[in-house]
Amino acid sequence: MSEYKPKPMLAVSEALALMLAAARPVAQSEVIPTLSANGRVLATAQVSGMNVPGMDNTQMDGYAVRAADCASGNAALTVSQRIPAGYVGQPLQPGTAARIFTGAMIPEGADAVVMQEQCELVGDTVTVKHAPKSGEWIRRAGEDIKTGAVILPAGVRLRSQELGLAASVGLAELPVKRKLRVAVFFTGDELTMPGEPLAPGAIYNSNRFTLRALLENLGCEISDFGIVPDSLDATRSVLRECAQGHDLIITSGGVSVGEEDHIKPAVEAEGKLNMWQIAVKPGKPLAFGEVKDAFFVGLPGNPVSSFITFLMFVRPFILRLQGVEGDTAPRAFAMCADFNWPKADKRNEFLRARINAAGGLELFSNQSSGVLTSTVWGDGVIDNPPGQAIASGDVVRFIPFSELMH
Repeated sequence: MSEYKPKPMLAVSEALALMLAAARPVAQSEVIPTLSANGRVLATAQVSGMNVPGMDNTQMDGYAVRAADCASGNAALTVSQRIPAGYVGQPLQPGTAARIFTGAMIPEGADAVVMQEQCELVGDTVTVKHAPKSGEWIRRAGEDIKTGAVILPAGVRLRSQELGLAASVGLAELPVKRKLRVAVFFTGDELTMPGEPLAPGAIYNSNRFTLRALLENLGCEISDFGIVPDSLDATRSVLRECAQGHDLIITSGGVSVGEEDHIKPAVEAEGKLNMWQIAVKPGKPLAFGEVKDAFFVGLPGNPVSSFITFLMFVRPFILRLQGVEGDTAPRAFAMCADFNWPKADKRNEFLRARINAAGGLELFSNQSSGVLTSTVWGDGVIDNPPGQAIASGDVVRFIPFSELMH
């Protein structure tokens, strides 16, 4: 009889590549008001039907002039009109100036604007104490966006900036991918909800709150199936229910190899498991597979492990399912470690750290997978490769939580 040899754990990069390659972005889309599109993924590219700005206009409060009239640097001109933003002035006659306000349309005949600080007004005569060049302080029509230009590509996740840009060309509605439908449940007879009496040996279900908030940040529609008893039959039953009408099933707990860990056999009975156990710390027992037409991700039960594996694996996978094109990886920054970490691990570590007053990184004192305070104390995580010790002064790869929450 041959000796059983466990399969080697997948590297973080291998596991993430496997998940992203398997992702099937949602196909359905809907048209919604631009005002309601924050966080949604654009279904089709958007083209501008107009120039922005739509006309030559002034960048400054001041006087619209003919540059040739002001060549002396001390020209006295008659103020012939006043042009606020939103009004169209009369053609500018030689030897005259128009009082003009930021954003207002440049009148025909004017080819420069002189800021009001360089002018002196007495009665209806303005002395222009500057020799402007033609085009000075004028925004040209189409300077920002030209008619026919693609302003937003398909697959972009819409932020405030993209929504403002869409509105600037008059787009009142946008076609977006439908929201991702995610089912969640939590395993463990020891789990208790806050507000309920805590029996001996029980713990409060913090993962339910953490994971739901992370999914809300990503704009998912969430179906919460609550806490599921520690039994194979109960786990299989709720998996079948979750697979109906959902794109993704996420669980927390029960993915290890103990007798009360039923996620792995339940998924294998109801669907298939493509990945299990990753060379990552915290979070080794991470499962990925499919149940019917829904993808499945089983997160560890330890709260920090669940939090970190969601950010590093589930977040980019969800973005891909939502239809986000291009790179879904968070930005990382090279920063200086102001600590020593001599105990290199064989797994890829994600160490909770924060930025100190000197601009370096300091480490939370307890990196255990159950110490949730480290995620509140920290500003992000250090992505530390396998076998890598860290000495004070070393440059490390830091990923801020601000890059991972949305």
